[in-house]
Amino acid sequence: MSSLPNISLVGNPNSGKSSLFNQLTGLNQKVGNFPGVTVDKKTGTCRLTAAHTAVITDLPGTYSLYPKSPDERVVANVLLNPRDPVFPDLVVVVVDAANLKRNLLLFTEVKDLGLPVLLALNMLDVARKQNLQIDVPLLSERLHAPVVSINARTGEGMDALKKEITKMLTNASNGLAPRKHTFVEAAEYVPELTGQIKRQFGLENDYIAYQYAHQGEEVSFLGQDQKRQLERWRDDYRFQDKSLQARETVARYEVIGRIVAEAVKEADNDQRKENFTSRLDAIFLHRIWGTVIFLAILLLIFQAIFAWAEYPMNLIDGGIAQLNQWLHNQLPKSLLVDLLTDGLIAGLGGILVFIPQIAVLFAFISVLEESGYMARVVFLMDRMMRSVGLNGRSVVPLISGVACAVPAVMATRSIDNWKERLITIMVTPLMSCSARIPIYTILIALVVPDQTVLGVMNLQGIALMALYLLGFAAAILSALVMKWVLKIKGRSFLIMELPEYKMPRWANVGLTIIEKVKAFVLEAGKVIIAIAVILWVLSTYGPPGQMQQAEAKVRQEYKNAGKDELGNHIASARLEASYAGHFGKFIEPAIRPLGYDWKIGIALLSSFAAREVFVGTLSTIYSVGSDDEDTETIKERLQQEINPRTGGPMYTPATAFSLLVFYAFAMMCMSTIAIVHRETKGWKWPIIQLVYMTVLAYVSALVVYTVLK
Repeated sequence: MSSLPNISLVGNPNSGKSSLFNQLTGLNQKVGNFPGVTVDKKTGTCRLTAAHTAVITDLPGTYSLYPKSPDERVVANVLLNPRDPVFPDLVVVVVDAANLKRNLLLFTEVKDLGLPVLLALNMLDVARKQNLQIDVPLLSERLHAPVVSINARTGEGMDALKKEITKMLTNASNGLAPRKHTFVEAAEYVPELTGQIKRQFGLENDYIAYQYAHQGEEVSFLGQDQKRQLERWRDDYRFQDKSLQARETVARYEVIGRIVAEAVKEADNDQRKENFTSRLDAIFLHRIWGTVIFLAILLLIFQAIFAWAEYPMNLIDGGIAQLNQWLHNQLPKSLLVDLLTDGLIAGLGGILVFIPQIAVLFAFISVLEESGYMARVVFLMDRMMRSVGLNGRSVVPLISGVACAVPAVMATRSIDNWKERLITIMVTPLMSCSARIPIYTILIALVVPDQTVLGVMNLQGIALMALYLLGFAAAILSALVMKWVLKIKGRSFLIMELPEYKMPRWANVGLTIIEKVKAFVLEAGKVIIAIAVILWVLSTYGPPGQMQQAEAKVRQEYKNAGKDELGNHIASARLEASYAGHFGKFIEPAIRPLGYDWKIGIALLSSFAAREVFVGTLSTIYSVGSDDEDTETIKERLQQEINPRTGGPMYTPATAFSLLVFYAFAMMCMSTIAIVHRETKGWKWPIIQLVYMTVLAYVSALVVYTVLK
């Protein structure tokens, strides 16, 4: 094969499709977007044999070819369009062996498209625990397609799967077509219409033409003229899409029922024992105990973020300080060295130090998702969501918002009701994302004692959890207000599958940690490098003569001071007279009521690019504003900062908690604003969101500072 063949993985949600993708591709994968839509496209390369390599695409999970969300619509766009860049040479349909009848609906639809199809029979171990025995050869015969038994979590069956994929691709390259079979002749429901579509669009497959009739207005690869033509034909032939889809689905389940009855041997219901998942669900889904357990897990996560990450954080922090000191000692004094140490390294150090905490957070999130517990959280929180005007599916974006608001906003596409989706988009950024962790942890470490409460709980961990709960409470209350403003009526319902509890696959957890940390560092790093260079320039240079005048004034005022004290005063005065100082002084009156000075003001404005830039900005500002040759760590610099108006520490509990509350509520992320604009198709809602969150942040921070000062 001269070019790499495309293999698409399709399957129901929770069928193990993503685990199979990770098994096949390992670290040879990348994440992008499907053309024209903000839907994640995960692709990777897989070495099938020594001579054969294939491109694997993990398509979004869907229950059928009839989409209910933009994510699911991607599957139809790919499988119905031979000109799509990732149009498959082979489709691997991943099914849950324990729920074979429901999973086979999608398989029969894909098979009827005439595409080469292979069935990956996953989770056989779960099926066996439920006293289900599957006759794989008979199932393959009835489905007219190869069937391979796998365990996507452990890697069992991967060699057999690769061998079968290679065989099918080789046969295709040699002109040997796969077995043709149609499960349901759906095109016969409207033969004249499908015939017309086949002739007009040059299609050979009846079911593809039938899908054009159903989804012509929704797919992205057809032009407007083609869509209008399809709409006219639908009207001419009085095409009843809903009733025909229902008729087709019933017919498919009749066929599937006969196949499953032959290939699957099932014990009598009264002989089955209550399985492990049901026993756990009786506890985890309990109205009271389930909530208590969920809060306990949250507390454990935030305790771990401080306790487990402390040692590697100290190593990174100390290592950066020693690197800066070594560079100062080894290199001659120059503007280039200052840019390197006080600009780039100081700025990047403000992010690199938080890698351990980011890794711990994503490790816990990945374990909860892999184990099946995250789905229970969605179910558990459904009642609360509906009471404030949200859809039960709003829980998924809100929980995703703990990691990052950008994919969380994208995840709202699974919500059918536009107003409920809009409310979810508007409140999701209030959930404390991982970008806030650097701000939270450094400020908490400054003012909250590192001591144990009740023998097991760290006080700093409790403070961190309180900030996350504060963001969640703000999101719920904001949703309640918007429900009243937008006047949403009617009830929302949540229909979802609760997967079996499983031991997390640690390779998947590791891949998730690596992917998320890399994205966090690289995305933040690009912004920080740019801002660090700009800040260093603005902090090093000023209006002609003003920095020299400030230095001369300090030398006169502190002429009897020691060398180190004089150096620090000169560096601070030059910074205040720089362009950055002038800019900070300009905005200081607006933020002074919150307890902030002009230096914090610069950090606030720079963090509009990305929240995590706040700490890096302060690191750069305080490095430039200090003449101390013994370069301290970031935490030490903040601890030693003096408030010129009071003569005491700058970061008092009142100031620190005011900043914490401000960042808990503020919309300080250009990426989130951009994705909200894209999802709402206009600037109206992003601007409203920016304004209401900024006002909420300012007023709340003002109240906190006024009460605590």
